[in-house]
Amino acid sequence: MTDSIDVDIDILARTIYGEARGEGLEGMEAVACVVMNRYKSHKWFCGYVIKDGVKCPSIVQTCLKKFQFSCWNKNDPNLRKIKNVTPEDKIFKQCLQIARAAICGNLKDFTGGAVYYHTKAIKPKWAIGKTPCYEVKDHLFYKED
Repeated sequence: MTDSIDVDIDILARTIYGEARGEGLEGMEAVACVVMNRYKSHKWFCGYVIKDGVKCPSIVQTCLKKFQFSCWNKNDPNLRKIKNVTPEDKIFKQCLQIARAAICGNLKDFTGGAVYYHTKAIKPKWAIGKTPCYEVKDHLFYKED
């Protein structure tokens, strides 16, 4: 495994942990599907790096893209948790396995192509009038229009 894949796995796992560690295996896998769907989309919510003067999609930059996954926001209480969690944590170890499977193409997208989600506790403006394509525990998932 190359260093860049290791970094992709680590950052994706931390995103999964920060966004869905209380949602069980299905919820954590659904978040991984959203990240991978965004990464593969090459659309505005996909993060990029420049390699040899060419703009290339990046899993890390998709996770870290400003204001896309709240766990990475500067004032989010999850930020400290995701930065400090280690593989000794049972749930984070599971997140690492999910991230590895997603990046290696071994996680089927069971969300139906979702690229957005939110908790049931909130109703963001962007979700008004949209019908969720998938639901798991406290999260609703949506496709792009």
